[in-house]
Amino acid sequence: MCRALRSISKPAVRMTIQNVSVIPARECSQAGNKTNTLRWDLSPADIRTATDGLIHRVKKVYDDVGSLKIEDVSVENTLKALADVKQDYASSRHVLDFPQYVCPSKELRAASTEADKKLAEFDVEISMREDVFERITALQRKIQGDLSPEEQRFLDRLVTLGKRKGLHLSKDIQEEIKRTSKLISELSIEFNKNLNEDDTFLVFSERELGGLADSYLNALEKTAEERYKVTLEYPHYYPLMKRCHNPETRRKMETAFHSRCKEVNTAILEELIQLRAKVADLLGYSNHADYVLEVNMAKNSSNVSDFLDTFYETLKPIGIKERKYILALKKRECLMMGYQFDGQINAWDMPYYMNQVEQCKFAVNKDKLIEYFPLDVVTEGLFGIYQELLGLTFTEVEHAHVWHEHVKLYSAQDAETGEEIGQFYVDLHPREGKYGHAACFGLQPGCRGPDGKRRLPVAAMVANFTKPRKGCQSLLQHHEVETYFHEFGHVMHELCSKTTFSEFSGTLVETDFVEVPSQMLENWVWEKEPLRRMSRHYKDGTPIPDNLLDKLIASRVANTGLMNLRQVVLSKVDQSLHTSPRADTTEVFAKHCQDILGVPATPGTNMTASFSHLTGGYDGQYYSYLWSEVYSMDIFFSRFKKEGIMNPKVGKEYRRVILETGGSVDGTDMLKTFLGRGPCQDAFFQCKGLIKSQETQKL
Repeated sequence: MCRALRSISKPAVRMTIQNVSVIPARECSQAGNKTNTLRWDLSPADIRTATDGLIHRVKKVYDDVGSLKIEDVSVENTLKALADVKQDYASSRHVLDFPQYVCPSKELRAASTEADKKLAEFDVEISMREDVFERITALQRKIQGDLSPEEQRFLDRLVTLGKRKGLHLSKDIQEEIKRTSKLISELSIEFNKNLNEDDTFLVFSERELGGLADSYLNALEKTAEERYKVTLEYPHYYPLMKRCHNPETRRKMETAFHSRCKEVNTAILEELIQLRAKVADLLGYSNHADYVLEVNMAKNSSNVSDFLDTFYETLKPIGIKERKYILALKKRECLMMGYQFDGQINAWDMPYYMNQVEQCKFAVNKDKLIEYFPLDVVTEGLFGIYQELLGLTFTEVEHAHVWHEHVKLYSAQDAETGEEIGQFYVDLHPREGKYGHAACFGLQPGCRGPDGKRRLPVAAMVANFTKPRKGCQSLLQHHEVETYFHEFGHVMHELCSKTTFSEFSGTLVETDFVEVPSQMLENWVWEKEPLRRMSRHYKDGTPIPDNLLDKLIASRVANTGLMNLRQVVLSKVDQSLHTSPRADTTEVFAKHCQDILGVPATPGTNMTASFSHLTGGYDGQYYSYLWSEVYSMDIFFSRFKKEGIMNPKVGKEYRRVILETGGSVDGTDMLKTFLGRGPCQDAFFQCKGLIKSQETQKL
């Protein structure tokens, strides 16, 4: 997931990464056009003062532009002035709103959340400056053919955004849109804050945790009664759901997981749905989905519906077969273990029996496999692959200012020129109050500054991999390696960006294109050579055995139908919620689960109350994951698989055409340039192990 976000700790704990050199922070800061000046030692008072200062600074520029005589508008005093202040705003804001996701201090997280709310309200104010909009439209009429393609795109974007805020409508409607938009921002921030602060845990006996490895149990805290405390954080939740033999334990965990913040966030989400529908109606759109999709590749909800229906029909027969197989596995295990067989697949059965499918059909030994993916080895291999593929060099920054002792900062340089192109933080382990998923946060845009020089982009990769403990390394499941590779792809998208305007920097592309670069790079964790480079046994450093590697790669098509049908469920839930004026979110989710996946939602739960995508920029757009995967597979199979997955020539072309371009060019045009043709769906279905009977479908 990419989140383009709108205290100096002790020296970081070091991992030994052989292909990454180390330089002092001072030397690193001298290498770039514009150093990373982000500070993480701000107090709550500092955050409040900086927030007010930023708002004042930006407002002054908007006031200056808005007071220009219409006949005096120019590229310099209007377009460049707005571009410069947007770059300043993007660079300054994230040190204020990012700490809410990662800072160890609850007081600082609270101050950051309040800053985010204040800035979000300010976002609405400046986006609805009618006086500024009038100057922008006047400039658009005045300037004909005298701009570069990116300058013209930026000017057109400003006009489009103004119209999408209703600035061409009456004052009364504008005020109503403004009031409602501010409330939407405030509620979205509150939704995510509730999830980040959730600290629910369950307590189980050792018998109730049957089937889980000793390494898992040893990493758990114990109560005074010697029972185990299991949190709902990813490193606790997912291994348990996949491995625990006790169905009652899994039921309790799944119920708790999908009941996080249920009461408060259900109310927030259902209010958000109504507010979004209201704004869409005021702007003249039939629903919120059509409003957000207008500027995406898909264009409207009808196209998304057709896209998802086509996928569903293709996947449906595969899903039926997989459910039958899982039901047979469950029946057999119930007989063997003495459990009552209820004749159906429950939500808490899905991860467990899907894991059984991998073991039964593909003989993938997860207990053995995890031993070959210690985090430091995976990081070393992952860094090496990205450096070789994209023509980069990573250097760890010593004594860097970070927000927690486990966080590290790296500098990325062009391998040929030695020029520093950006910096990135890695924050890989869970802790109290931290963002609970895996995501890339853009912190500074990689674009041209007021002095004409490129600004240094900065990004942070945030994840929740198992913490190393005394005598026990951090070991990753293969799906965590895939997540690592995916999110780091977003980091590279941010760092390689070379746009003129911050508006188009890095991952600021169409929402249904933003996952393409990361999803494409996931393919490397299913290929032998990269897997060998990212794996060694944590005890003796021996390579992963060929037979284990072959079984892992073959298992890629395991559960293809059900995994992709779940994505269809989530996409259709999102579309249903955002094509309606109001909704019962619990009912909508339960209906789609039953109708599409054939698995009932657990009574008393509401998964959408923790569906953070719906308040994190993917509202009406969750389909983007499937949509993007079609393109990503086409890129991989048509270029990298044919010409060499570690071919530096193709990798550098990919960096230049896709990554450096950011959002300065339409996604479709980037694809056509890189592929030499329009994209098609064949590679996606080939990768999923599905047979496509019809001719290649052009998208």
